[in-house]
Amino acid sequence: GAGGVLRAGLISPLVLKLKTELDEIQELILDTLSNCLRVEVSEALAAGALTVLKEKLSHPSTAIRSKAAWVLLEISSHAEGKTVVCKEEVIPVLVKLLEDTQPEVQVNTAGALMFAIVTPQGRSSAMGAEAIPPLLQLVAEETSKARLNAIKILTLLAELPEGRKALLDHRDTFQRCLDDPSEAVQRAAEIAITVIDWKP
Repeated sequence: GAGGVLRAGLISPLVLKLKTELDEIQELILDTLSNCLRVEVSEALAAGALTVLKEKLSHPSTAIRSKAAWVLLEISSHAEGKTVVCKEEVIPVLVKLLEDTQPEVQVNTAGALMFAIVTPQGRSSAMGAEAIPPLLQLVAEETSKARLNAIKILTLLAELPEGRKALLDHRDTFQRCLDDPSEAVQRAAEIAITVIDWKP
């Protein structure tokens, strides 16, 4: 299991292998890393995992892009990971990936962003990368698997004055989500509207 991999100090060699191995092996490595990172993230960061993962986000294989985004989600769920993801400028790359044609890449990317932008630095990085238009696009697509995450990210961005200002014109996009078949989407949209309408 993950504990065994960690104890054996295998994370660094795995990160290294990720650069050179065949696609199918890269997929397995990404799966293994995502399991390990639930437990501990420092070793992967020290091994330079972010640089490699950032490259994998533009890999021609859908599975590899998707799994790389998932590993970044695991990394960003740790406080230490959030900081490094900002510092290494991974957020602009994730923002670009929101426009990927593959739904599972979009959903994992939005998940990773949701964790990464919890910090003030993360939010300003996302604003700087012009994250709002692609996120609104995902919210407007009724079949989008990434829809819920997109609404949650926009709600976080609406807490910034410039985010709120940009979203005031798009209340109707969230308004339409109030009739969504998914209760989670309805609730998230209600919260988004409340934040957008908030008068300081």
